[in-house]
Amino acid sequence: MSLFYAYRAATRLLGPALYLYLNRRKNRGKEDPGRIGERFGHPSAIRPKGHLVWIHGASVGESLSALPVIDEIRRRYPKVSVLVTTGTVTSAALMHDRLPNGVIHQFIPIDRQVSVARFLHHWKPDVALWLESDLWPNMLTKAKKAGVKLVLLNGRISAKSFKGYSRFPSFIRPVIAAFDLILTQSAEESERFESLGATHVKTAGNLKFAAPPLPADDIELANLREQIGQRPVWLASSTFEGEERIAADVHKELTPTHHGLLTIIVPRHPNRADDIEADLIAQGLQVSRRSLGHAITPQTDIYLADTIGELGLFYRIAPICFMGKTMCATGGQNPLEPARLGCAILHGPDMSNFITISEEMRSTGACRPAADGADLARQVGALLRDSPTTQKIADAGLAYANSKAEVLDRTLDALRPIMAEKAITEVDHA
Repeated sequence: MSLFYAYRAATRLLGPALYLYLNRRKNRGKEDPGRIGERFGHPSAIRPKGHLVWIHGASVGESLSALPVIDEIRRRYPKVSVLVTTGTVTSAALMHDRLPNGVIHQFIPIDRQVSVARFLHHWKPDVALWLESDLWPNMLTKAKKAGVKLVLLNGRISAKSFKGYSRFPSFIRPVIAAFDLILTQSAEESERFESLGATHVKTAGNLKFAAPPLPADDIELANLREQIGQRPVWLASSTFEGEERIAADVHKELTPTHHGLLTIIVPRHPNRADDIEADLIAQGLQVSRRSLGHAITPQTDIYLADTIGELGLFYRIAPICFMGKTMCATGGQNPLEPARLGCAILHGPDMSNFITISEEMRSTGACRPAADGADLARQVGALLRDSPTTQKIADAGLAYANSKAEVLDRTLDALRPIMAEKAITEVDHA
């Protein structure tokens, strides 16, 4: 038995265990208790009549990449309905706030054949657009068998994943073969997919360059700016466990020489906020929490922004931004988001999830790496003292973020034949 069929058998036999697993996630706040049925393929919305395009993005990053694609599909194909699936509570909350009216959101069902079949039977998508690298074998192969035209957008395979997939070709080949078209971020990604057996591969570029700036509520922005006043401020964005303590150490190191310094911390997972707050208070720091409605007072050392979907506020407020998941966790977060909003960007040693972008940004002076916490403190301090250099880095970042927006047109143009095969016709806006 090949590994692919062993996986299929395992997902069938492990049904009760998967049910218990999802319930444990629900109890830990990682599943929406009111929508847990969607994870088993039970729909919570009616399928619209006519053609349906299904777009799947695993989590927040992929979901944000999908937003400009959704807008362009609705512009080019106004009679088509759009279904979006994601896999996390955080991404669902983001989609609730940012999806256009009329676009349906569901949680992706677990990759068990009965759940997948239930989902496909109800939604009957004509075309499925999958973002990046969330490759679920049962879902993709059964969708292919059901006649869905499958396209991988912004295709990405890390060096580590490629090495693993290459060891088990009988597992990955049926999954890769399910796609009618794979559009990748780079030529290197295209080569990896082709090495794994993909036959219809094109390099389109990274859709993250097509994303609009993160939004912000104007009233909230004005309120925060009034509370902060003229205080020096910097931001630790999308932090993982351990990075909040590094940010606190930076704050304590710089406070004597930067009077009134305010450090804003936005944890990647807000459900960790109680533990983060307790640790910061134990270090003698005054903490204000956004989720509890705390104001930023003159005594506030750390503003703990433990909410979802508000990074656009803090990128607009802070001239200096440290990207989380680069010191105490690996891979990094999307640096184009703060670059679009005028931040001078610092990051730790590991930006492997955005290696091409981060290398290009460093080469143009659009971001700077920090080796460790001590180096981060040194660099934040230097930028707080040197506004012209801070602005120069921010300007380079904005120029880079706006340099490749044509990727959206290339992506939609490549999709045109796939849509035509399902008799989905494009409206001429000329």
